[in-house]
Amino acid sequence: MKDTFNRKIEYVRISVTDRCDLRCQYCMPENGVKSIPHNDILSYEEILRIARCIAHLGVSRIKITGGEPLVRLGVTGFIGEIKKLEGIEQVTLTTNATQLADYIDKLAELKIDGINISMDTLNPELYKKITGRDSFYKAFEGFKKALEYPDIKLKINCVPMEIPEQNLPEIAGLAEDYPVHVRFIEMMPIGLGRNFPFKSEMDTMKEIERAYGPLIPYNGVLGNGPSRYYSISGFKGKIGFISAMSHKFCDFCNRVRLTADGRLKTCLQYEVGVNLKEAMRNGASDEELEALVLMALESKPKEHRFEEALVEGRETRSMFQIGG
Repeated sequence: MKDTFNRKIEYVRISVTDRCDLRCQYCMPENGVKSIPHNDILSYEEILRIARCIAHLGVSRIKITGGEPLVRLGVTGFIGEIKKLEGIEQVTLTTNATQLADYIDKLAELKIDGINISMDTLNPELYKKITGRDSFYKAFEGFKKALEYPDIKLKINCVPMEIPEQNLPEIAGLAEDYPVHVRFIEMMPIGLGRNFPFKSEMDTMKEIERAYGPLIPYNGVLGNGPSRYYSISGFKGKIGFISAMSHKFCDFCNRVRLTADGRLKTCLQYEVGVNLKEAMRNGASDEELEALVLMALESKPKEHRFEEALVEGRETRSMFQIGG
């Protein structure tokens, strides 16, 4: 399916929960988190129905997100059902990895195509400060256990935060020691992210090159998204950058997002979209749901305007509430 700017939409990020076992400073406040009531969260059956509809419209790739998706009971069974859907060619997962050691065997059995692990530092004390939890060793155990399954493509996601102790070259070094790709994602002004300084792709690149030498552009395709990849001599994996702020990539946007409470979002920055949960619970047929999806695409903006302080219709929720 295509939007009004002739962009092919073939990828959906599905949030199965707004709950998380960490409290990352730029995502979820330590106190005052009001989770969505259980009855307002899409059931797995409802998500599967929506997934069948969007697959029928041409979506072929699904990313399971949260919150932290592995905290929702029954998530592996749900992933297994998603993998069976006609037209779905790839199913991947984003996780903080604190629960991954307990689930990786089952995920491998289900033939999950890839796992993205969010890890902003390899310093256990700083990890505790950033996430609000003393869970670094659990997360790293999950990462190491996932490495036992070479058929699962692994990526590390890191958000640079202008904290010297974060040691971005050390995180990049995971791609030297292991067959994983390490991506650096620029901080975006969404939710609590507005309270943090922005570190550009260029500044991160310079820091990594001082440690390891030149980053050599890589022209191959390594995923579904906008990451631009580089090689470093002697590294087993690539270094990637997702830079919505300094290198706007909206012209190539191929995705929509389904929130845990059933809204189909067409752009990360804006509230635009449709409430598929409300339509389903009011008796909408599959044909009517598909029509709503296509209607939502008509409102997909040409581009974000993160660089502007005041934007009409701006999303007011945090990343954990909209599917990070």
